[in-house]
Amino acid sequence: MPATETSSKTKLSRQQYLDLYYFMRLNREVEDTMTRLFRQNKIVGGLYSSLGQEAISVGSAYALEKKDWMAPMIRNIGALLVKGVPPRDIFTQHMAKYTSPTKGKDGTSHFGDLENLHIVSPISMLGDLIPVLTGVAMAGRYLGQKIVTMTWIGDGGSSTGVFHEGLNLAASQKAAFVLILENNQWAYSTPVRRQVPIENLADRAKAYGIASYIVDGNDAVAMYSTAKEAVDRARAGEGPILIEAKTFRRRGHAQHDPAEYVPAEQREYWEKRDPIVLYEKFLTAEKILDAKGKKEIEEKINALLEKDREFAENSPMPPAELASQGVYCTGDDCHKIRPKWERPIAEVTPPKSSVEPVWIVEGFGRGKTSSRENAPIHFGDTQPAAYEPAAKSKPATKPLAKPPARKAAPAKSAARGKARR
Repeated sequence: MPATETSSKTKLSRQQYLDLYYFMRLNREVEDTMTRLFRQNKIVGGLYSSLGQEAISVGSAYALEKKDWMAPMIRNIGALLVKGVPPRDIFTQHMAKYTSPTKGKDGTSHFGDLENLHIVSPISMLGDLIPVLTGVAMAGRYLGQKIVTMTWIGDGGSSTGVFHEGLNLAASQKAAFVLILENNQWAYSTPVRRQVPIENLADRAKAYGIASYIVDGNDAVAMYSTAKEAVDRARAGEGPILIEAKTFRRRGHAQHDPAEYVPAEQREYWEKRDPIVLYEKFLTAEKILDAKGKKEIEEKINALLEKDREFAENSPMPPAELASQGVYCTGDDCHKIRPKWERPIAEVTPPKSSVEPVWIVEGFGRGKTSSRENAPIHFGDTQPAAYEPAAKSKPATKPLAKPPARKAAPAKSAARGKARR
């Protein structure tokens, strides 16, 4: 099924337009603050910038409902902010402070919130979140929750085996799952044209018979509109949907990477397409944002980040004696996660859920086992030929065959035997 080109035609409320702007600005300011902390040696782990990609994280996560689940990757801080994670959690996490979500056990963005915000922690092995979020979507359907799940992947990650395995599983199960493929032109230092022989990575959806979209990842409204349509379709039972967002990673893979491999002309082109600058122009033209409103948002963000940064910097490091705690989940003393049923359990338990343990594939007939019973797998809707079992009776006893007569030994051999005795 062909990819669908989209445009920013969806009309949002004034507050929705301003929400997108607020979270994009907050996303960038959070990362700018962490860049300064990193240069002061206060960030103990890696720091991965999403400069130029803010519209993707914010626009797609904003399309989710509170009950929906998501799993961000390292460049999706904007999605965390939209879901409700405060900046202080992001600061303390990267600074490995005891007040962080992982109590200082991690120095990057590997944390989640399963109970309240429905966030699954990032997995460093690229692509692994796809089957995980597919499983979450399937579990939600089983429990009657009517949720949609979402995760993100880069252009390089779309070449991993688990990307294809996970997407195939999602397609075969018609999971309510949306995958955002951020085509930022570079997989570390490898350009897209050196990775794949196709122009649009959204075309990979064709192999699994699922819908896909191509969207300008630097257009905040287009990103939200596309994601919202995909989320609504997935929730309605249309199965998984792939969205390719075309954008550009304006900084290196991480802070240690100067990205000198990027051609100057390419960088210059994309810097002119800064998503926040473009969105500001749109909001100004639509008379949604003026200088006063912009200043109020900036002051609100600055006050929040100043408070949360100070909290993070003044927070203690984890006590050494607790280093062995919280490494592995040990059950309820770690966290209590229980199924939240939103449908009668009887609908998915016997006898209502009982079905004949037989698969039928149309056009191939039904099979029989060697015992003449129904085979566990039936092929087709063709009815088997009538079979009349024979009357049960004792089988006739056959007389035992006589053993063959033993040949007599030659006389010469017999005579020799007597002589030896």
